[in-house]
Amino acid sequence: MNSLKVVIIGAGSSYTPEIIEGLINRYKEFPITEICLVDIDPGKEKAQIIKQLAIRMIEKSTLPIKVVLSFNRQSALIHADFVCNQIRVGGLEAREKDERIPLSYGLLGQETNGAGGLFKALRTIPVVLEIANDMRRLCPDAWLINFTNPAGIVTEAITKHTTHQKVIGVCNIPYNMRTSISKTFSTHVDEVEIEFIGLNHFSFGRRVTIKGVDRTKEVMQSIVDDSTYKPANIVADDWSKTFLTSFKLLPNPYHSYYFKPAAMLQKSIESYKQKGTRAEIVQKVEKELFAKYANKDLAEKPKELEQRGGAYYSDAACSVMTSIYNNKKDIQTINTVNKGTITGLAYDAVIETNALIGSSGVQPIVIGEMPKAIKGHIQLLKAFEELVIEAAITGDRALVYQALIMNPLVRDESQVETVMEELISAHSAYLPQFSLKQPSF
Repeated sequence: MNSLKVVIIGAGSSYTPEIIEGLINRYKEFPITEICLVDIDPGKEKAQIIKQLAIRMIEKSTLPIKVVLSFNRQSALIHADFVCNQIRVGGLEAREKDERIPLSYGLLGQETNGAGGLFKALRTIPVVLEIANDMRRLCPDAWLINFTNPAGIVTEAITKHTTHQKVIGVCNIPYNMRTSISKTFSTHVDEVEIEFIGLNHFSFGRRVTIKGVDRTKEVMQSIVDDSTYKPANIVADDWSKTFLTSFKLLPNPYHSYYFKPAAMLQKSIESYKQKGTRAEIVQKVEKELFAKYANKDLAEKPKELEQRGGAYYSDAACSVMTSIYNNKKDIQTINTVNKGTITGLAYDAVIETNALIGSSGVQPIVIGEMPKAIKGHIQLLKAFEELVIEAAITGDRALVYQALIMNPLVRDESQVETVMEELISAHSAYLPQFSLKQPSF
């Protein structure tokens, strides 16, 4: 049997058992021979717990899959066929600062949007570029499957600033939206397709088919009656009938932050005061999860993992890898280079879109013009993303400032510089590109 090696970087994540489960379930069509778990020394204890759980899961499956754990990324990448990236630079402690600091100024605190998402990107991009460059040297034919957030920004940084172009960004939100619709219409999620238009965490559904039949009007009506597709990590709010019927588009759950900011801010502050930041809640969930993972009698993914808001990210990643390996040319929603798919955005911009997935990579399905109602919003956020990437690479505070001013969840000129400097200081250990830089204004 030919070798098939998958490397998981950031393997100490609580999500890893879901990847292991996905690989086990797909073994017949994706006959993996080796799973290489990679992490850094501070994550050693969690990574070792994950390794032992993965071994028990595979032993239970009776499949001939080898599991190894490495703290040397370069050696781990040799002979890799697929690399899954799920790192969190600074850990959940950094996420807590991303959420708490903006909230202390009356701004929305969230790990992938607004000021928090911007600073997560600043910490993450330099590290991910190193990973991509290592892959170019050590496993140039391997595909990088990125689900580190903010997934669209990170994917675009790789495609624009490295020569390793075999990269696909994945997100659980499109899958969650399809799952919600499948439950409403009592069908399997694989029978639901949504035409997505936009960017990661800012994509809209324009057309819905179930078993190949256009059911868009019925789906929209069901959402008007009861908007229920809300991932666990979002303090979401119901949509008004006017919003839904006016736009005639399925909103992404993250749109609540942009189109109902006052209500979302109030809910976020209330939740923060009562329960702490989302990061603090997740740390408690993770502590409980890892206590379960360490149980030597556990040999499967525990149900409690679904309490984490990113559940099903890894299922999306496994689906992409399986389609590439088998040249399925099936339709999946991914983050990839625009290449003319959406007019009104740059050729090299990364978008979230439906694409045919096969052995040669991805072929986005042409969308053409964006609906006028959302065109300006998408173009604004794409310009924001471009500034964030440039700031992460150059360490230029002026670019960070410009990006914060541009972001709809920040904007307030009277607070931007103060929030920016506090976040730079709070994350200084993970922002070396800013350490010797003086403000450019």
